[in-house]
Amino acid sequence: MKSLGKLAFILALASVSLAADQQSAPLPSPLSLEAAVNYAISHYPQVRAALERRAAANSGITLARTAYLPSANALWQGNRATRNNIFGLLLPQQVIPPLTGPVLPTTSNQSVWGSAAGMLVSWEPVDFGYRRASVDVARASARVASAEAEISQLDVATVAAGAFISVIDAQQAIRAAQADVDRREVFSRSVHVLVQNQLRPGADASRSDAELAAARIALIQARTNEKVALATLANLLGVAPDNLQLDAGPLIERTPAPAETKPTITANPVASAQSARLQQAAAQVQILGRSYYPHFNLQSVVGARGSGANADGSVGNGADGLGLERENWAVGLTASFPVLDFFSIRAWKQIATANQRAEGARYQQTLQDLSAQVTEAQARLEGAIAIAQATLAELQAARDAESQARARYQAALTNIVEVTDAQTLLIRAESDDAVSKLNAWRALASLAAAQGDFSPFLDTVRNASAGGH
Repeated sequence: MKSLGKLAFILALASVSLAADQQSAPLPSPLSLEAAVNYAISHYPQVRAALERRAAANSGITLARTAYLPSANALWQGNRATRNNIFGLLLPQQVIPPLTGPVLPTTSNQSVWGSAAGMLVSWEPVDFGYRRASVDVARASARVASAEAEISQLDVATVAAGAFISVIDAQQAIRAAQADVDRREVFSRSVHVLVQNQLRPGADASRSDAELAAARIALIQARTNEKVALATLANLLGVAPDNLQLDAGPLIERTPAPAETKPTITANPVASAQSARLQQAAAQVQILGRSYYPHFNLQSVVGARGSGANADGSVGNGADGLGLERENWAVGLTASFPVLDFFSIRAWKQIATANQRAEGARYQQTLQDLSAQVTEAQARLEGAIAIAQATLAELQAARDAESQARARYQAALTNIVEVTDAQTLLIRAESDDAVSKLNAWRALASLAAAQGDFSPFLDTVRNASAGGH
């Protein structure tokens, strides 16, 4: 017992030291996706709260084990009171103090000193498995708290990765929108030159100006979206948005490979948490099954009393009675049995058994839901990878179409509508190409979240980044 207590204290001290080191760690700049996820897991208040609940639940195991230890209660009392005693029964209550000694023939309001001191040590040598069941309940609660802490870490990692990718997505949208504005500005200037030389109608200049204004509006919207995405990520990290400089790494350069491994669904923290709740419910049934048994207490007591009153009715002088004049000791075994608790315990056990069956059904439902989520996430990942591969051809074709349309317009072989349509197609293709890679990474992160393990996703990002260099 003592070694377990020391181990728990050392682990708690190490956790506090680690938490302090994590809180003092600076935010890397530029910030990679892996660093953002790890920083969010270490600093987000929701995760820290879950870790503290886990620590409290682990301490609950130590608390439950203390029931195996004997109890020892010490007492000292001094009083000044009258000594008028009487024969007769007095029902148990907490108002009238009991008196000891003979009944005197007369009564008196004269008071005397009295004193008492003692210690009672009690230990339950046999409990028919009740204390062990209590420890099992505490262990199940600790497993629930531990799994919930892992769920919090997984949730924060998923949200942080999504927020990071959203920022990169917004920045790619800004680049595409800025490139579109630049192209349309160049084209608009050439159109105005042609109009001024009366080689093109004035409507072409108006159309090019309108398209340019729309492109500038899209650029403003893209910059606004970036600020919103940065604010979301900064909130997860607990820093100011202005301090964030992101390193996109392989996210905009590479498409992730399809996931090859399929981890066991039961290892998912969500499934582990529900499994722990099922074990917790089973432990509650077990502890109720051990409740309707006799309780044996081995007791030992030493005590002493003093009184300023004498058996002949006389009283002592001064401080007589404050000294402990008579000592006693005793050793005994007490057996108690809650006879009429049978009906209430049986009802509570029926409730606990029903709760156990309900948790078992929830566990089966959890496994089904997680299996479906993994299947859906796998399908989305495969689709996102296929789209990312297809956008390469779309982008090249859109670039060729835009270049050819401008050349045809300069040669007076087509109108401005064909050029603006080609430019619109090009900006969409550029956006699709950037977004498709990010969507593939986002789908891979969703698959990792559904599988309950974010490490493979971070490993893929790290390996892709190393391969890119």
